[in-house]
Amino acid sequence: MIKIKGLTDQQVEESRRKHGTNQLTVQEVETFWDKLMDNLKDPMIVILVVALVVVIVLAILGFTEWYEGVGIAVAVALATLVSTASEFKNEQTFQKLQEEASRIFINVFRGAELRLIGIADIVAEDKVFLQPGDKIPADGKLIQGKIKVNQAMLTGEPEAVTKTPGDTDDTNLENPHVVYRGTIVEDGEAVMEVQTVGDETHFGKLAKDLVSEERPGPLRLKLAKLADDIAKFGYIGASFIAVAFMFKVIYMDHTGEFALYFSQWGQVIKDVVTALILAVIIIVVAVPEGLPMMIAIVLAQNMKKLLKSNVLVRQLLGIETSGSLNLLFSDKTGTITQGQLEAVGFLSVNEDNEDHLNTYKKFDEMPSKLSHLLNISFRENTSCVVNPGAEREAERILGGNTTERALLKFVKADKNGYDSDGLEMISQVLFNSTRKFSASRLKMKDSSEISFVKGAAEKILAQCSFYYDADGNIQELAEETKASLSDQMDKKADDGFRIIAAATTEKEVAEDELSNSLALLGFSLIRDDLREDSKPAIETLQGAGIHVVMLTGDRHGTAKAIAKDVGLKTSDDDIAIESAEMAKLSDEEVKKILPNLKVVSRCLPQDKTRLVKLAQEIGLVVGMTGDGVNDSPALSNADIGFGLGSGTEVAKEASDIVILDDNIHSIANAVHYGRTIYRSVQKFITFQLTVNVSAIMIAFLGPFLGFELPLTMIQLLWVNLIMDTLAALAFSGEPPLPKHMEEKPKAREEKLITKSMWSSILCNGIFIAILSIIFLKSDFMRSLFQRDGAFSQEAFLTAFFAMFVFLNNFNKFNVRVEEFNLFHHIFQNKGFLQVVGMIFIIQVLITYFGGNMFRTIGLYPVEWLYVLILSVVIIPFDLMRKYIYWILE
Repeated sequence: MIKIKGLTDQQVEESRRKHGTNQLTVQEVETFWDKLMDNLKDPMIVILVVALVVVIVLAILGFTEWYEGVGIAVAVALATLVSTASEFKNEQTFQKLQEEASRIFINVFRGAELRLIGIADIVAEDKVFLQPGDKIPADGKLIQGKIKVNQAMLTGEPEAVTKTPGDTDDTNLENPHVVYRGTIVEDGEAVMEVQTVGDETHFGKLAKDLVSEERPGPLRLKLAKLADDIAKFGYIGASFIAVAFMFKVIYMDHTGEFALYFSQWGQVIKDVVTALILAVIIIVVAVPEGLPMMIAIVLAQNMKKLLKSNVLVRQLLGIETSGSLNLLFSDKTGTITQGQLEAVGFLSVNEDNEDHLNTYKKFDEMPSKLSHLLNISFRENTSCVVNPGAEREAERILGGNTTERALLKFVKADKNGYDSDGLEMISQVLFNSTRKFSASRLKMKDSSEISFVKGAAEKILAQCSFYYDADGNIQELAEETKASLSDQMDKKADDGFRIIAAATTEKEVAEDELSNSLALLGFSLIRDDLREDSKPAIETLQGAGIHVVMLTGDRHGTAKAIAKDVGLKTSDDDIAIESAEMAKLSDEEVKKILPNLKVVSRCLPQDKTRLVKLAQEIGLVVGMTGDGVNDSPALSNADIGFGLGSGTEVAKEASDIVILDDNIHSIANAVHYGRTIYRSVQKFITFQLTVNVSAIMIAFLGPFLGFELPLTMIQLLWVNLIMDTLAALAFSGEPPLPKHMEEKPKAREEKLITKSMWSSILCNGIFIAILSIIFLKSDFMRSLFQRDGAFSQEAFLTAFFAMFVFLNNFNKFNVRVEEFNLFHHIFQNKGFLQVVGMIFIIQVLITYFGGNMFRTIGLYPVEWLYVLILSVVIIPFDLMRKYIYWILE
């Protein structure tokens, strides 16, 4: 047992005052003003500003009204400010939630106890207990133990270096006695004494220059390409519109008066500038600035919901890709099972019994000598630290893995101390998934030396030549008995038990091999019940077209039993294979069995990496769960790495998504949200392109049909604000619906815009354009807007502006759902109703207070009724479109 005296609370405060905290200075992030300045440097904004200057000059010369320039300036400023504010707020929310959910805790000796302490609360002179997978929290020297540390973060060298206790003032990175913040413990256990904290550590000095790069996911790549394609369309359309405007002015408005027109150079300049500004505004409307950042907005809006579902998104890549996931390799312990391992009995050898076993359900039932040896074995041959006197139950057994904690609870280590005086640790071999055993060599009170070994039942039993009888005496183990014990363990495994064998030997135990002279103490039976929601979660994933494969370190019988119980292995065609058997297969043979593979038992970390690569080679999008140091390569190579919340910091950092409760149900939630976000992005695109099609058609055809700017530059800027940032916010809160998990995964090469989306974009866009043209050209429509017995051009054009905005705002309801019930789950996205309602209200206010700037006047109630009736027509039209599309499909 490790015995270390830690700092008292008073000493902690003194150290903090003297040496400072372990918090690193927060790296400077873009401020709101930084983002605003970046957005103002956007090429389109620069063009608008130049155009604005020209308009102001023309206003000074008397060729145009002063408010046109002011209106453009206000509209551009408003659009830029809203976009910047939204982006800034969402990024801040996302980062804050990530920081809160990503806090790192580590084992630190405080007083006479070992406690879990937040990394920021560590102080100089603290004693930190380091185990495999820990990220070293500060710079310091080893005072006990031996570890292998990966210092690649600081040195770039991937090979782990050995660190041992020793005094030295040399802080060179190659120093064998000093460990450094940010490096990773790969193997071994040790206690370090913290010497340097916070910004003064090697990592702290480098941190200010570190820049973390995020891989762009497939969805963002598709969005970026789509934005480029739309931009090209916008540039071409804008050019035609500018030419069309000048054609109308020169050849239609001044037929036969070309010389007179061109002699009025001020008017010519004004018209050319107007055409250019109109083209620029069309580009602003057409180019979807918000498209590439849409996914960030959606994710920020859903971050709290994801955290409530125990899903922490570390990389946007993960949640983007989850909609395409079609193969998930899942851990068993804690993910499919509860992870609350409980040792429910111990079996010792009795050759007189028919099954050659004695069964003890409780530790107290065991004979004294046998229980004494088992007590020493479990307490001394462990990576755990026991604090039976700790106030918090969670801190009475710290470190180690869930199996070791279950074994210690069986011998009541969390409730009682025991006399370890006279016992001296000589050497220790720690457990890992490759060797599948651990060993501790002790010098006993009588000066004899014994090695205590525990590990996988079949591995330990195979090396046993002796056993302990009920009186604690060593007897020779007959081969017949050994074979019978093996059969009994297979039956126990088939019943779902995890079996850990314990043995002793007088020989020294090497790191990679066991001697064949072990004396068997017996077998510990460990139960890990299924999570109640595991079977429904796996059914949900399978229903979503995702093939789930369970990877476990358990023996084959246990793995198959769990797979049957959880609904993974349901037929003879379903394949369950052991790691050793899979190692004999060629890559091509593994690829052939992948479609039917359901279980890999005694799975090794290298098996995970191999499976990921082979699955990707046949075109599958692969998700991998992991919790250990050795799982990092598989997590990094997978399309989506799911780190487990109970796992090592290394595994979490290698992952794209951290499942905080380890539960496979939470993985299903992550996939569900990923698919929902994908659909939200598609809704936004559908709405935005519909506005693009209608606005560009109206602006292009207007000059030929005799319209005098049916939508002014300022009005188009307002439309741009509605369809870009505000629309992104409206669709970002869409809830995850059950139907999303009934669809097939999205293929990597699948186009972002589907046939159904094109149907909606083209039909509704053209319909809005045609309805607008009819409105503008119809004498009947003109007759509806009379003031003092005469037609009012101002009221007419104000009504058209309001109708165009209302049409697109009502179209949001069409786009939001694919079904005919437009109010389905609408109250689950309150943000949608708020944004839509706000646009209606602001549009009404603009008509009354926009004045010359927006070219509006107040409308009469009956005129608003006309606008409302004409605008809401888009809803029955789209319902009819949906019905026809449904029939044709």
